[in-house]
Amino acid sequence: PQKTSFHRSQTLGYKNGFAFSRLPTVGIGGERLYVNQLSQAELDELSNKRPTLTYGQAKQAPPSGFIPAHVAFDKKILKFDAYFQEDVPLSAEEHYRIRQVCIYYYLEDDSMSVIEPVVQNSGLPQGKLIRRHRVPKNDHGDHYHWKDLNRGMNITMYGRTYRIVDCDPFTQVFLESQGIELNPPEKMIFDPYTELRRMPMRKYITPSDFDQLKQFLTYDKQVLRFYAMWDDTDSIFGENRNCIIHYYLADDTVELREVYKQNDGRDPFPILIKRQRLPKTFVDKKKTFPSCVLEISDQEVLEWYTAKDFAVGKSTTLLGRTFFIYDCDKFTRNFYRDKFGITDFQPVEIKKKPLEEVPQVIPPYNGFGILEDSLQNCFSLLPKPPRKDVIKILENDHKVLRYQVALESPNPEDRKRRFILSYFLSDDMISIYEPPVRNSGIIGGKYLGKTRVAKPGSTTENATYYEPSDLTIGSTIEVFGHRFVITDADEYVLNYMESNAESFPAATLQSLRDHFRPRQVVKETANSDIPMLGTSKQELDELILQVREELKLHNYLNNKNIREAFLQCDKDGSGILDKAKFLALCDSLSVPTNAILVNKLIDLCSCGEDKINYHDFLRAFPS
Repeated sequence: PQKTSFHRSQTLGYKNGFAFSRLPTVGIGGERLYVNQLSQAELDELSNKRPTLTYGQAKQAPPSGFIPAHVAFDKKILKFDAYFQEDVPLSAEEHYRIRQVCIYYYLEDDSMSVIEPVVQNSGLPQGKLIRRHRVPKNDHGDHYHWKDLNRGMNITMYGRTYRIVDCDPFTQVFLESQGIELNPPEKMIFDPYTELRRMPMRKYITPSDFDQLKQFLTYDKQVLRFYAMWDDTDSIFGENRNCIIHYYLADDTVELREVYKQNDGRDPFPILIKRQRLPKTFVDKKKTFPSCVLEISDQEVLEWYTAKDFAVGKSTTLLGRTFFIYDCDKFTRNFYRDKFGITDFQPVEIKKKPLEEVPQVIPPYNGFGILEDSLQNCFSLLPKPPRKDVIKILENDHKVLRYQVALESPNPEDRKRRFILSYFLSDDMISIYEPPVRNSGIIGGKYLGKTRVAKPGSTTENATYYEPSDLTIGSTIEVFGHRFVITDADEYVLNYMESNAESFPAATLQSLRDHFRPRQVVKETANSDIPMLGTSKQELDELILQVREELKLHNYLNNKNIREAFLQCDKDGSGILDKAKFLALCDSLSVPTNAILVNKLIDLCSCGEDKINYHDFLRAFPS
């Protein structure tokens, strides 16, 4: 204990630049060495000395392979069965408790863990009691080793003493291979309170004739089912309601459920009377007894409803409501046949009153949308679009009949307005477009969107719409309170009606022919009488007169505006314009340059290939 110096002497030296080891001259702390000790390497060398003259130099045996502990003992665990006793101070039924545990010793790193198997409904925090680590053995820093564990011994860890009673076969083989003599195994001690709870309960036999427990055990989950009808037609909005009466044989209770059908308009609350004992006959009440009580007991009821009170074909009054039983299920028939000997279960046919057919009243048309499309809202909550004639749409796709119409109005400004009426043959719809006219004070564009137009006098029940046969030259059509007069039509209208003459009346076809006959005469005259070159002044005057007659059909042209536009465009006053500029100006003024006579007049007024004398052309537009 008095030693304070623990220095070791230097054993490494250098000679001629090479390091070599030497024997220590003094011991630890400078103590004197009495014997020069040899190193382990020198001892091994001396033990391997052999005669070298005869056999030569001896070969040293190779060292054995080194295997680390974490590889040699990987996943090798010693398992011990143990228990410990725990005091229960605050319990009258048990004073101590025995808790069984498993002690695991991991050979890999000499760590230990204690795990208690989980017992269901024990009320104790079970599972891992001591986590895996090296468990201290004493206060000197020692830890438990596998050599310290054996059967039939006590081991203390963190103030709790465990009694080891047994181990598994692997642990037994391992310890015996290491030369440890194992103690004989002991019996595992069980918790006395847990064993007491596992004992069967005592059975009691009631000597009474009527036993409610016997009734419950005999008739548990056996229910009589009756199909009844509740006639509630005496009330204001009453009706006949189907109900199901359930009679529970286990406790003589009755439940009444109402049968609901799909879309009957009632809230889904099927239980009309909850499961309870229903009184049949009350005790004669005294005048002092209150008329309203919270609960009905056996003192107020003389007789309760039983299974004898329900029968097919009879009426039963339950809590003031009368129910007529008209049928029952198969189990109920068998029960009454075996218990009461009743065999008459003929079901009663319930005749339902036929429902009065309420006529469907279609409200008047409000004017919004198409009539057929708006009518679908009266037939279903989720309206579907009306069916379309797909074949008609495919055959008449992009086929449009165009007419020129004038507005019939007492206002003189509206009488001068011209519109283009388009009739779509694919879906019989009409749209009206007003060509914009400069300086007219009226904004042109779309006048009526694409829709079907009903004839005046048609009703929502029998709606009739305008057809191509109704659109004749000079006829008047009424579109949502506005009257239009048909003044002109495309040549395509005449060609289409002539190609489908069997689908249109003769009067409609004849009116179009009479309208187009003067135009065809002028066209034939223009093609035959007016030569291209060498035209005289007389022939030019005749052509101008014919163009004037042609342009009378186009009432929307303003001759004064046309003259002013050409004069403004000719800045140098030469009377000659470029042909491209001339045609662009005609298009902006809506001059029908595609007409045959107008196109002929333009050719006669040409001065070369790219120049046109517009003075002769303006003679066709007198002021």
